[in-house]
Amino acid sequence: MAFLEQKLNLKLAQKQILTPGLVQMVSVLALNKLELSEMISQELMENPVLEEETETATEVEETQVKEERVAEPADQAIIESGAKNSEPADPFDQIDYGSFFDDYLDPGYRTQMPSEIIEKPAFENFLAKPTTLYDHLHWQLSLSVVSPNVSDAMVSVIGNLNEDGYLTATVEEIAATGEHSLEDVAEGIKILQTFDPAGVAARDLGECLLIQLRHLREENSIAAQIVQNYLKHLQNKHYQEIARSLGKPLNVVLAQIEVIKKLDPRPGQRYNKIETRLVEPDVFIVKTDDGYSVAINEDDIPQLRLSPTYKKLIEQDGSSKDVRDYVKERYSSAIQFIKNIEQRKQTIVRVCEAVVRRQVEFLDQGIDYLRPMMIKDVAEEVCVHPSSVSLAVANKYAHTPQGVYELRYFFSEAVQGPAGSAIPLLIAKRKVKKLIDAEDPSRPLTDDQITKILNDEGIMVTRRTVAKYREDMKIPSTHQRRVKVKNSELPTPPCPNNKQT
Repeated sequence: MAFLEQKLNLKLAQKQILTPGLVQMVSVLALNKLELSEMISQELMENPVLEEETETATEVEETQVKEERVAEPADQAIIESGAKNSEPADPFDQIDYGSFFDDYLDPGYRTQMPSEIIEKPAFENFLAKPTTLYDHLHWQLSLSVVSPNVSDAMVSVIGNLNEDGYLTATVEEIAATGEHSLEDVAEGIKILQTFDPAGVAARDLGECLLIQLRHLREENSIAAQIVQNYLKHLQNKHYQEIARSLGKPLNVVLAQIEVIKKLDPRPGQRYNKIETRLVEPDVFIVKTDDGYSVAINEDDIPQLRLSPTYKKLIEQDGSSKDVRDYVKERYSSAIQFIKNIEQRKQTIVRVCEAVVRRQVEFLDQGIDYLRPMMIKDVAEEVCVHPSSVSLAVANKYAHTPQGVYELRYFFSEAVQGPAGSAIPLLIAKRKVKKLIDAEDPSRPLTDDQITKILNDEGIMVTRRTVAKYREDMKIPSTHQRRVKVKNSELPTPPCPNNKQT
């Protein structure tokens, strides 16, 4: 029988511990220009030792230095005599507390004169906020006359809609989760399907299109029959088979298909649009007489310096130990922050210079001359860890002679290219897309044919690789791209010069 007993064991092991300074350095390196500017502004508010360097502040310091140098000896003697006869000067008397409280502290920290209390509207009420799909549906629900039970069920149904407006749960699941009856949930879905945007709360694409046709009062049309019974044929562009099954002329079927094409397969996206992302280049790559130069974009980024006022508190003997310790700790934090910003700048510049040396042809002639490049190769040249390179290019953009590109865009794995050389994966995908864009819609290229064309050009890829490229670019298969339409079955436009018999 085994017995539990206490033992004391010594174990020697190496463990990597990230210091706060190193953690901050990694965080700063991963920031883009806009994020860095926000972080510096936050640090300026939290650390009083940090100041934003301005021309006005520099001029004031130079003036103070000049005044100290031209002080008269007699005046200096009077000052020294007064200092001997009086108590030791308090270093804190040199600080203008009034201006400090006026400029940096919230009005709530200051003593204010009695004034009339006026309740002002919240500032958030003036901010523009886009209306989401859920907001739009809840607004319509608030205007609808339904029973409380059905209204509660509709709230649960709205919560189970995805961004496209489709229902992601069954009636049974919604009823069980929200403790509703099956009848209330079914009634709620039925009412929601009458809301705007048309097609919302559908379970699949077919139901979504049928709801929209119902809104158009086309529920009994040929278009509704096509959606209800021949949606798969429609997706594969088997128009002749649809016409044959319906017993309708091809031109009639094609006209109804045009009606279906005008419907919205993702009605919810109308209210879930992705907001435009503000992009500002972090790096400028500029053409010069000697090649290309790399410069960091530092516009609107505050330039930091250490406050001379707090430095005096450390140098003077009148300060208490707690004050001196606090100022020293803040100074250490400020110096580390400034060093991390400078380290970020140097790392990004060195990485971009390595990228430029490898992508001169791209900078000169365009995207078709992009070369394959791996993060580990740049890391070895710059003598940093690959993770540092990855952080240096993350979410950052470069302004180049060819336009603004994300720095990650330049990194692409290699594909065996012509004459044993290598081409980037991006270029290989572009070649596949160009071949498909130029194909005959009635006879689209198969993956095997595309593979043969690329192999003849010296790009050694397999059929499965081509299929993967096509799927990554969301290009339909050959079967789905084919348009089966015979010229003899297309509607013939009437000729004004001939009489029809």
